[in-house]
Amino acid sequence: MQFLITKLYQHKALTTHKNKQRVLALSLGALFFSSLPFTLSASELQPYKADYNIMRKGKIHGEAKRELEKASDQTYILKYSSNIEWMIFSDERKEETTFLFQNDMVHPTSYSMVREGTGPDKSYKIDFNRNEKSITHSDKKFPLKVDWREDWQDLLSYQTQLRLDVKAGKTKVSYPIIGKEGDEKNYEFEVVGTETITLPIGNFETIKVKRVYDNDKRQVYVWFAPSLDHMLVQLFKGKDGVEQFQIQLKHFNNESVNI
Repeated sequence: MQFLITKLYQHKALTTHKNKQRVLALSLGALFFSSLPFTLSASELQPYKADYNIMRKGKIHGEAKRELEKASDQTYILKYSSNIEWMIFSDERKEETTFLFQNDMVHPTSYSMVREGTGPDKSYKIDFNRNEKSITHSDKKFPLKVDWREDWQDLLSYQTQLRLDVKAGKTKVSYPIIGKEGDEKNYEFEVVGTETITLPIGNFETIKVKRVYDNDKRQVYVWFAPSLDHMLVQLFKGKDGVEQFQIQLKHFNNESVNI
């Protein structure tokens, strides 16, 4: 999804950055949490379906879908799919993670990805064996040579954990990730402010989060809407000050919200 644009912050909505004290107060819920239409228990997640536009320079070049299902008492399945076409470039992919949700923590048990389109096709699966405390990769002959950690995440499960941590009021978080090659990564995020943004489904007051990198060459920003149970409603990815792609929520529903 290599899209380009000349300006990094070309959004329709007005950005309202706050100082660190306001960010912390917001994240703790002083502004939003009391008005949420539903409250989940600490041991449950609300299943949902969400549809997004994938954009470049304000033009739609594809769509993405995200769906959370409850498989059993503490087991959930998160599915993500996207389909992009831009000039001669095409990219279609599906990701799926199955995870346990215990004590407000996401613990992946398996992750899979299938990608087709321009360039080489790719598919692989990663399994997290909590009993044997080992991780296996479908492209590797033996279990990965990594130390077992209870907080390991995959490339999809961490997104649910980030959403939960922002909802809980955390302003700086990091996650140990098993990457697509079975390599160890660390993803860091920081709440940077609040922003009212315009989406295809309306205007939303959001919490804006950035991914922290070692340098300024890459930029990733994510927006979560407290009024939608802190759903991810917008994502921006850029490199060297230009946009690669952006996604915006166009439809969302769960048991309490249908927009």
